[in-house]
Amino acid sequence: MKTLDRYILKRFLIPFLATFFIILFVLVMQALWLVFDNFAGKGLSVDIILKFLWYTTLIVTPQALPIGVLLSSIMTLGSLSENYEFAAAKSAGVSLQRMVRPVVFLAIFLSGINFLFLNYVYPYAMLKQLNMKVNIKKKQPAIALVAGGFNTELPNFQIKFKEKYGEEDNLLKEVMIYDLSSKRGNNKIITAKKGEILSEEGSRYMTLVLYDGHFFEHHIKNGASFKEREKMPASYADFDEYTINIDISSFSDDDLEEEKYKTQYNMLSLAQLKDTLPTMKQSYHDYVASRAKNLFLGVDVEDLHQYPDSLMNKKLSSDILDNFDLREKQNVLITATSKLERTINNNKDYKETLKNRRKYLNLYDIEFYNRVAFSLSCLLLFFIGAPLGSIIRKGGMGLPMILAIAIYVLYFFSNTFGRNLAEESSLTAIVGSWLSVFLMLPLAVTLTLRATKDKGLFDINSFLAPIRNSFKNIFSKKEKTTK
Repeated sequence: MKTLDRYILKRFLIPFLATFFIILFVLVMQALWLVFDNFAGKGLSVDIILKFLWYTTLIVTPQALPIGVLLSSIMTLGSLSENYEFAAAKSAGVSLQRMVRPVVFLAIFLSGINFLFLNYVYPYAMLKQLNMKVNIKKKQPAIALVAGGFNTELPNFQIKFKEKYGEEDNLLKEVMIYDLSSKRGNNKIITAKKGEILSEEGSRYMTLVLYDGHFFEHHIKNGASFKEREKMPASYADFDEYTINIDISSFSDDDLEEEKYKTQYNMLSLAQLKDTLPTMKQSYHDYVASRAKNLFLGVDVEDLHQYPDSLMNKKLSSDILDNFDLREKQNVLITATSKLERTINNNKDYKETLKNRRKYLNLYDIEFYNRVAFSLSCLLLFFIGAPLGSIIRKGGMGLPMILAIAIYVLYFFSNTFGRNLAEESSLTAIVGSWLSVFLMLPLAVTLTLRATKDKGLFDINSFLAPIRNSFKNIFSKKEKTTK
């Protein structure tokens, strides 16, 4: 039996190692392709690029392991069935369960390896890679500029633009700049239809050339009162071309290995997440209680009480506005409308802030449960791939590859769908994290039972037999009645 175990393990390990490294290479190249445009031609050393690839490899390894287990299990069991090795083993008195037992232990071992990667190696790699990305952006500020929102990374400037384009990705469209160099707020605003970033490697300045724009500056003296500030003059002008030199020397000296971000949800181990979550949940509940109290006080509920009849003024009309003249009515309505609009806007802001805080808390909660759920993917996908391979009786890289991709895509998207629902609080964190397991487990059980009973993937006879029997009964009754 030991010889049989070694043979089965050998038949499984060879395709597993081959598919694992191929899939790992594909995932790493995909991750590199996504950041290639940002890093190419930025003067980064080979050492930095290799470190980035190494951290990327560590991050995608937990994804490559279950795919490798799934594909190799389909290939191995399919090849054994195709070559009638299962039939020979059964004729010798060796059951299917006994043959795949060493591979089951190996799948359990790989699930443990996957858990260790997710709990220790993955957070470390995420910490290193994210900080490296941030530091690279600081070394090359042009990379840090993102379209759609205000970019605050550059000193003394806030820059917003609609689109970044061009061969070198240095051309901007619809630019707005707040010049904060005077340390007096957003008093200097520059807008332009187009812009161009010009910077040389090693230079302490980044040059921003703006075209077809408008310049506005509100002049304010130090110590001026509010009324004086309202009377202060402002200067404005249109321009065809305007050049801004931004000092970026403080960025060029940053160490690419500096670790500034350390507490994001994907950088923490399970033990760290377990210690962090209670504090975050308490902070969130305190914030909700504070907002509820402010809302209660803001609507003046305590003043809405009924006065005794003896204290009521009989001369006053029950319609409140009828007790005022026209001008006073206007003032009352304007004040009420203004307060109502202010309350509605404040509640909208509170609602958005509450939603963002809940979403941020959900990310930590989901990560805690998903680490355990995803580590079981190797074992779960093995119990889908192994029986499926023995049922289809087809080895090689053709049909098994198609089936493995289809099954893993279903698993991956159900996992992503569940996490997204949990992130938006549509599902609890534990249900969203385990949704893919709940959906795929019945498939694994069904395939395993059919494989152990030596049944096909779809037993058409089991569906047609009741129909045939019903027809036989009908015709037999007709024959009896005719006789």
